[in-house]
Amino acid sequence: MSLKVSHHKVVYVTYNIQTPEGEILEASDIPIGYIQGSHKGLFLKIEKALLGCQVGERVRVELSASKAFGEHKSELTFTDKIDHVPPQFRRVGAEVEFENQQGESKKFVVSKVTATHVTLDANHPFAGKDVVFYVTVTDIRDATVAEIQMGEPMNMPASTLH
Repeated sequence: MSLKVSHHKVVYVTYNIQTPEGEILEASDIPIGYIQGSHKGLFLKIEKALLGCQVGERVRVELSASKAFGEHKSELTFTDKIDHVPPQFRRVGAEVEFENQQGESKKFVVSKVTATHVTLDANHPFAGKDVVFYVTVTDIRDATVAEIQMGEPMNMPASTLH
């Protein structure tokens, strides 16, 4: 009898994230683990879709922008003169962390560079996008008491350690 995804099982999955038109935004062939029912690590709709699946099964889950990575918030984007930006941050993809007066930090990514200005964005890269997740179950096992208490698996599945 093969295990099924159920409450307090450690489940390992691979995934890819696509736009509804099929453009691949992200893919992972390295399994990530979560504990079914912990509501940590996966969107709840994906966790629900995986319930009852066995190793090798794949689910397709559509999420609107608001249910996935959130709507794009213009207040998390700002543009400054290039002369005010250190040279190492004058390239698309560069990351910089800022701290506010309350000591909270936020990571920004350079999203646009022109001859005169640099634009920084703290939104998730997929913010504002509807997405489709394709998730494949690669391993299932019982969670330990410690893992259930932590809400996450403590190690990788044996199948990925070879």
